[in-house]
Amino acid sequence: MRDLHDLELLLGSAIPIIVIETHEEGRVIELFRQTLVRAPKPFFHWTVTDGLRRLDRGVNAQSELQEPTDLLLEIKTAREPAIYLLSDFHPYLEDPVHVRLLRDIAQNRLLLGHTVVLVSHAVAIPPELARSCARLPLSVPDRDQLKAIVLEEARTWSRRNSGRNVTTRKQLLDRLIDNLGGLPARDAKHLARSAIEDDGAITEEDLPTVMQAKFQLLGQDGVLFYEYDTARFADVGGLERLKKWLRLREPVFAGTLNKPGLDVPRGILLLGVQGCGKSLAAKAVAGSWGLPLLRLDFGTLYNKYHGETERNLREALVQAETMAPCVLWIDEIEKGLSTDGSDSGTSRRVLGTLLTWMAENDARAFLVATANDIETLPPELLRKGRMDEIFFVDLPDQDTRRRIFQIHLKKRELNSANVDTEALARACDGFSGAEIEQAVVSALYASHARNQPLDSQALLKEIRDTRPLSVVMAERVGALRAWAAERTVPAN
Repeated sequence: MRDLHDLELLLGSAIPIIVIETHEEGRVIELFRQTLVRAPKPFFHWTVTDGLRRLDRGVNAQSELQEPTDLLLEIKTAREPAIYLLSDFHPYLEDPVHVRLLRDIAQNRLLLGHTVVLVSHAVAIPPELARSCARLPLSVPDRDQLKAIVLEEARTWSRRNSGRNVTTRKQLLDRLIDNLGGLPARDAKHLARSAIEDDGAITEEDLPTVMQAKFQLLGQDGVLFYEYDTARFADVGGLERLKKWLRLREPVFAGTLNKPGLDVPRGILLLGVQGCGKSLAAKAVAGSWGLPLLRLDFGTLYNKYHGETERNLREALVQAETMAPCVLWIDEIEKGLSTDGSDSGTSRRVLGTLLTWMAENDARAFLVATANDIETLPPELLRKGRMDEIFFVDLPDQDTRRRIFQIHLKKRELNSANVDTEALARACDGFSGAEIEQAVVSALYASHARNQPLDSQALLKEIRDTRPLSVVMAERVGALRAWAAERTVPAN
């Protein structure tokens, strides 16, 4: 009903050109049919394949006006006020003749009374026509409507399969409904059917597939990346304080715990020494919460044209909201927010756009930003209130190093009976998690070359031969750890 009301307002306000971006062309036609029941008016539909057809009052007369120029000349000279819905007209807006004809039609709106409707998956309006246009965003199903769609698909499956019921748990059903949010009814129905069809059940394994398909349906263009490989905190050594913080807030973020005063968590900033697991922790947040992980790549965000970078960021943030509930990961955020003025202010504008979104975002898009270089981070981002918490991911302690060795040995299906992980943990003081992993990899290669099983001696040799970052860049690492000691919350 909201779409019908908004359309009636636009038609009543004498807007000459209405732009509707959607894949649901049939839905738009039906919406106009409903509007014209209350206020009858000639209604035409044009496609390049079928030409111009009249659709109102049961009339289905067809003309040979397939050429865009002939079509616009016909509309310009027609004397009876009418609505002209043009499907997939966007390629023809690059022709200056077509732009001029549309402008003539728009300027004569009060005299002719015509309304031109441009319907396509995407419509870029030329500047000459911008003041004559209004966009009509179509609504998407709310949560109750999505639940009805899923239940109807379950009933349909049951009828086709001798009355067998679709099996699931309430928690999984709720998560599926949440994951369908932001999609048109047709796409939501398709994804719900795909989740049920294979085995007559909604399972944990169905949800990532649904989110991947949703991401593809939304047509992301390289600014946001869907991370298919997400970890769980069982795969991350240490970070116990961060894990506890996230466990306490997961029910509130998921919506299963609603109590006054418990605000929905917005995001965290992970600072730390390189190689200590910040990126893995970001993936683990998504994996442990059962959410899709979207990575925002600042490298593809930036554009040489003025204003385009900020627009790319705004579009990426809108896409993240549409994918919600999700985790939005910005890796090495300091590289995109330099404030030294060397880029004509683009980074400052990007920072302003990001901070505004962080303050106003009410979608369940949990932001995880990671950074290595404190000195280049703008103070506006570090101020309390921008993020729920700032965690420092330090070099692992001895117990964490032992756990990291166990994780990587298990990951490679190696027999840990020949390995003294306690001795190894003591020997690699100052190593990051990434450096411990590389020691395991190097020792494994060396053992294969000698045709011997991996043992503690091979690992100890690789540890002795390695100079960790905490030694190579001792001054910078020491300064970073000293800065974080009084300013951040330890992740471990």
